[in-house]
Amino acid sequence: MNPSAPRWHWRTLPRADALDPVPPTLAETDAQPWCNFVLWQPTRLPAGCTTATGTLRREAPPGRVDAAGRTPWSDANPAGYRTEISGGGRRLRLKQFLYDWAFPAADHPCLWGSDTRPAPLGEGRVVWLGTDYLGHPAASARMARTTVELSVLDGDFTDTELTDLYTALRPADPSAVPRILATPFAELSYWARHGAEPVSVPTGVFHVHRGGREAEGDWIPTAQLPAFLTTHGIPHRAGVFRAESAALFGDGAAGRALDVVYLSPAGGELRLTVQRTGAGRLTVPPEQDKHPATTEVHTLPAPPGDFARPVHLGHLSAEFGACDAIWQHPGGHTLRLLGSAGEGLGRDAFLTLVAGLDTALDLTGKELPA
Repeated sequence: MNPSAPRWHWRTLPRADALDPVPPTLAETDAQPWCNFVLWQPTRLPAGCTTATGTLRREAPPGRVDAAGRTPWSDANPAGYRTEISGGGRRLRLKQFLYDWAFPAADHPCLWGSDTRPAPLGEGRVVWLGTDYLGHPAASARMARTTVELSVLDGDFTDTELTDLYTALRPADPSAVPRILATPFAELSYWARHGAEPVSVPTGVFHVHRGGREAEGDWIPTAQLPAFLTTHGIPHRAGVFRAESAALFGDGAAGRALDVVYLSPAGGELRLTVQRTGAGRLTVPPEQDKHPATTEVHTLPAPPGDFARPVHLGHLSAEFGACDAIWQHPGGHTLRLLGSAGEGLGRDAFLTLVAGLDTALDLTGKELPA
């Protein structure tokens, strides 16, 4: 995130009933002004595939209308872009959107519950290969914060072909990338802006789900964020990551949780949750969720006058993450740190981030506002 770069402003429809009955066919360069995320464009197709057709679902305020392509499980109408690639009897589709009602589960929610395998894409990015909820061979990556999901609809594609397709994705409008990354999550997120009700979803290796009305956070105005973090003893940085948004979730001071969103210059993300110990959904030791993953227990270095504390760590890949850590702070809080996957965000680097945040936190005597 470059806070000095100009913010991104995108087009939206004024009402839900203004939605297109069928998402229109639109080239990526023409669709980018309608998207609250970086839109990626294929520059190389798998062998024998000659057609790539993209359609845009425009953003509109919440409301259920008879429009193809909108989500069936919510009244939300966020932006999304779908590309169908076909040829030689084979067909796949890409879906691109900002996953913005919770932290993306294990960094690839469409592959939840399946055995997944990572492949590096360069520039620190990683794609995950596995099986989606419909049983199709599938893949998923977060690229400059955009969730890019792939599903094989007909025929067979090798892992190499799918990885090559992701490697060859390029921003449809390169000038939009720094502006979107300079725009805080709280200003990009459809759910932060509209308060639409999402379904309950997993968020990581450990069993902590978010959804329903309790997922409607009170987001801190961007201009107030630095003072808010200082008041509540939350560090403004974690390594190369910079705090750029925060929200309070839940009812009542005792059960409220504070989420802080940290972003790296390349669009990698950390999500820190702070909750009063014994309240809310964070428990120690945590219960592992259903997604295949490795869980470990590590020990935080003990500062003078403190005691060594365990960190419960889960990850999909020791080399690439995605990581999930839960631990307790002497100030009477339980903490959770989630990280997006990527080169340089594996187990050891993530534990370093956990230790650095733990040292920088000043939570003693701090209460979250009601």
